[in-house]
Amino acid sequence: MASSAYTGTEQTKGTFSEAGAKAADMASAAASKASDAASFLGHKAEDATSALGSKMRSWGGTIRENTPRQGMFGNAGSTVADSLEHGGRYLQEHGLGGVGSDVTNLIRQNPVPAVLLGIGLGFLLARTIRS
Repeated sequence: MASSAYTGTEQTKGTFSEAGAKAADMASAAASKASDAASFLGHKAEDATSALGSKMRSWGGTIRENTPRQGMFGNAGSTVADSLEHGGRYLQEHGLGGVGSDVTNLIRQNPVPAVLLGIGLGFLLARTIRS
């Protein structure tokens, strides 16, 4: 009878061991799929950012072509075109990672204005949602 109990215990341990191995395999597969999905989304976001940068540069060129060369409207059009072209080039070259690191550095260098800006934006968002 002791031999029968010992065999049952070994079978139970084996079953739990197999179940644990299967659970670990399933968790590993799920983690791998989640990582792949996150990577895919990251690449898509970077592609979209680059496309937006290209479009901004194109808009800058269009504004530059369709505004007067001189006068107040010429100066304003040139300034807007320059801003769009520079911003578009920045997005194409640096992507979301560059934007994120620049924003992080800006917040580190100016923490009080960043907190005040966050509070102000939160207040405006709350008013907009509540209305």
